[in-house]
Amino acid sequence: MAGSFTGSPTALAHLTPRPVKGLFGDNYLSVADLDFTQQFLPEVYEKEVERYGNRTISGFLRMVGAEMPMASDVITWSEQGRLHIAYDDVAVADATTLTFPAGHLIGKGMTLVVSKGFTTQKAYVQDVVGQAVTVDTYGDASGLTITGGDVKVFVYGSEYAKGTSQAGNSVDASFTTFNNKPIILRDKYNVNGSDVAQIGWVEVTTEAGTSGYLWYLKSEHEARIRFEDQLEMAMVEAEKSTDGAGNVRDIAAAAGFGGGANITGSEGLFAALEDRGLVYTDADFGAAAGAGLADFDTILAELDKQGSIEENMLFLDRGTSLAIDNMLAAQNSYGAGGTSYGVFDNSEDMALNLGFSGFRRGSYDFYKTDWKYLNDSTTRGLVADVEGVLVPAGTSTVYDQQLGKNISRPFLHIRYRASEADDRRMKSWVTGSVGGNYTSDADEMNVHFLSERALCVQAANNFVLLKATS
Repeated sequence: MAGSFTGSPTALAHLTPRPVKGLFGDNYLSVADLDFTQQFLPEVYEKEVERYGNRTISGFLRMVGAEMPMASDVITWSEQGRLHIAYDDVAVADATTLTFPAGHLIGKGMTLVVSKGFTTQKAYVQDVVGQAVTVDTYGDASGLTITGGDVKVFVYGSEYAKGTSQAGNSVDASFTTFNNKPIILRDKYNVNGSDVAQIGWVEVTTEAGTSGYLWYLKSEHEARIRFEDQLEMAMVEAEKSTDGAGNVRDIAAAAGFGGGANITGSEGLFAALEDRGLVYTDADFGAAAGAGLADFDTILAELDKQGSIEENMLFLDRGTSLAIDNMLAAQNSYGAGGTSYGVFDNSEDMALNLGFSGFRRGSYDFYKTDWKYLNDSTTRGLVADVEGVLVPAGTSTVYDQQLGKNISRPFLHIRYRASEADDRRMKSWVTGSVGGNYTSDADEMNVHFLSERALCVQAANNFVLLKATS
């Protein structure tokens, strides 16, 4: 028995295709055809929604530092010591004897200021035997009257009799040597051959502000940006691994990397400032009645004790930035209605723009900006323990062990491994068998990223790390 069709041309007419785009009765897909439209024609917006805006957090180190090549595994530099002789841990043995730390530089004939709190006495050095220094006081024949714990002492001069020989005390210039080592950072992006063959386009706006249609390499583009962010984040957050006694410890030797992995970390910005910089906790710049300004003046007083770098940059989280705006705005709380436009060149528009970007206090200039790294909820904004960093502008002069001479470097700069054979500042290469690259039999494309770098924080005593503890 012969078979037969159950349908008819009339019943199938609505599926007849047309060679051109047009509305015809036999090529129209009705909304009622739910099975077809739901399965084959999902509603897809072709433009990617920018729900987080510009997501990259890099830029801090590009603003305040520089990048320079190096060829060694270790960076070593020396920083000058203090010019004047001072001690803050001197014990008072009795009315005529001070006990200085071992290796002190006090000599006969020196004149000293001895202080505790706001009480001071002037003393003359009569004799020195090891750590014991015999003194007599200028203003009181009864000797030292400052007792009860350690005292602070600094040398302000000397006094010798006529015809004295062997006067003075030879003092070698002091310096401190620091070092850091680079770390190797790596990442990659992987896509298989099948996904490459299934082309899909999405209109996107990149982090740099440009827009256009991107294919599957949209993810590769983001992987590269994420890696570039991590290059900066690692320089900020890196920390050396030690055993608690200051000895370097390999933290990966027994963790699947095999013996001799040599994963020992590096010294990043925060670690350097915690170790040898200035750390100011729980600053309340927005406090009322001038208390915020008093906090700021405390920081200035400490800067006076250090290098006194005139120009400084403040990189702050949002809360601290607004608190400083409030602190500065409160200094202009006079005039009609509590507002005086005089200090703003009599411009009302300028007066009401309270997002201060620069100001001067005492002999220091400050330039203030928001640091996105401290605000982003996927970086330090998640922790919120660091409120900002004060970074000195300019350069420092240090002795470079490799060059054998004094050099000028930005206080904050990056050294990366590079030679004529290989530049490891930011390497990128492709492996696999997809996309015109044939390096293996794997049906995939791997985009690799690598960098080897370290951060040098010189003259860290001129930096201030603002931290919150509550």
